[in-house]
Amino acid sequence: MKTLDSYDFSGKKALVRVDFNVPLNDKFEITDDTRIKATVPTIDKILNSGGACILMSHLGRPKDGPTEKYSLKHLVNPLSLIFGRPVKFADDAIGEQATRMAADLKPGEILLLENLRFYKEEEKGDEAFAEKLSKLGDVWVMDAFGTAHRAHASTAVIGKFFKDKVCGYVMQAELDNAQRLLEHPERPFTAIMGGAKISDKILIIERLLDKVDNLIIGGGMSYTFSKAKGGHIGKSLLEADKQNLTLELIEKAKEKGVNLVLPVDTVIADDFSNDAQRQTVKAGQVPDDWQGLDIGPETIELFSDIIAKSKTILWNGPMGVFEFPNFAKGTNAIAKVVVKATEDNDAFSLIGGGDSASAINNAGYGDRVSYVSTGGGALLEYMEGKPLPGVAALEA
Repeated sequence: MKTLDSYDFSGKKALVRVDFNVPLNDKFEITDDTRIKATVPTIDKILNSGGACILMSHLGRPKDGPTEKYSLKHLVNPLSLIFGRPVKFADDAIGEQATRMAADLKPGEILLLENLRFYKEEEKGDEAFAEKLSKLGDVWVMDAFGTAHRAHASTAVIGKFFKDKVCGYVMQAELDNAQRLLEHPERPFTAIMGGAKISDKILIIERLLDKVDNLIIGGGMSYTFSKAKGGHIGKSLLEADKQNLTLELIEKAKEKGVNLVLPVDTVIADDFSNDAQRQTVKAGQVPDDWQGLDIGPETIELFSDIIAKSKTILWNGPMGVFEFPNFAKGTNAIAKVVVKATEDNDAFSLIGGGDSASAINNAGYGDRVSYVSTGGGALLEYMEGKPLPGVAALEA
């Protein structure tokens, strides 16, 4: 696999697949620019080496072609500020304007193409569409790890139309950090799994049982474990058909000598809202009309004690409904102790993208952990052992 440092970009137009699928508010302002800032070293390397950059990305999930809400034109001014130079914009991706602007691009300049998902061919992995995109540049740089698990036209199929294919710094860092975690973890190795559904995490949990010393389960998925063990969970999240699976996972953990840790208390609410009435109860003792929305103080203490002594930490998924300030205490406490372990215990900490990345960044700790992944789903699939089309295309 070619890397940025091994390739001469002088005089070349680099067609760079980035992941600028960032959240926007109702004024089209970016509310979290982590993914954009992550690409700065890749863009700088190409431009400072005498190349030009043609950036392509998707934004959101437009269903019916071009949509104002999902236009990448909203990113032009913020990108210009972040990259420290003007960013040109083509209001199409493979049409006349994109072709002309790409042809006229000079070394040191940046061109942003319109949202690739305005074309249905993108998600279908259409070869003709990929070929048209490929004609815009001399070299393809894949730096969108967050979409590397999709066999889309710009993330994988396009690779067959380039002799020169290069792995960007974001991709390289993601793969290197995931490998370090999976292949060379310092002990104790603790994985913290949260989020709403156990069905989203089954494969990664099963694989981690062969790797970790401690497996901490929090968030919405923990209530399915609690119910399966005979507890009362009221209106808390439940995947009823996964109860037997949770019991099997508990048994597998015992067989493998893994310390699987579940919440011992939970913060419950009488409604799914920040302003709901709330109280703390023991795990498995949630009244009928109440629902668990966060881990309780005893659980925070239990989890924190394990994390603080760890040398390798993987965190994927919040501990509760952290979007509600009144139910963000557990998630924020875990973020804090992961940082403390990183700084005080010299632990290697990898935050697994998605909501976990948002939580750690919102808490202001993003630069105080070892690595924050830009790709939740892609990271999970990579760690599950699945081949990622975007990585395979670089290796072909």
